[in-house]
Amino acid sequence: MTTGVVLRDVTDVDLPAFFEHQLDAAANQMAAFTCEDPADEEGFAAHWAKIRGDDTICIRAVLFEGLVAGHIAKFERLGEPEVTYWIGRQHWGRGIATTALSQFLGEVEARPLYARAAKDNVASLRVLEKCGFVVFGEDRGFANARGEEIDEAILRLI
Repeated sequence: MTTGVVLRDVTDVDLPAFFEHQLDAAANQMAAFTCEDPADEEGFAAHWAKIRGDDTICIRAVLFEGLVAGHIAKFERLGEPEVTYWIGRQHWGRGIATTALSQFLGEVEARPLYARAAKDNVASLRVLEKCGFVVFGEDRGFANARGEEIDEAILRLI
């Protein structure tokens, strides 16, 4: 596990970093299932106000060596708990996502817990599998970042 990874509640100070991460075209391509317009600051602000105000969503900022590296959350999709995360591209390849997810799973007691990733997002699938998630299904959906329908893996942690 990577040392120097800390999870904490999201604060207003984190939002500019999250917005900057969201503007990265390569990260959007990898994530695939993103907002329609990553450059829409009003939409970004409205989205974060909504999720931060929802008591059913557990969301944390991911810090690495004191810098905002991304965020991780548990939310409900069709009545099932699901985890999602976003790590800024400048922090990829250091084990930060795996460490953050492992820490987050210690906080979130909901099981089974689900996750989804584009089937070609090998790095994200690997993070999830290292944390105990297993692919158990697939779906097809419209990926805003790619402008087309793509296949996604559905994973579950029991």
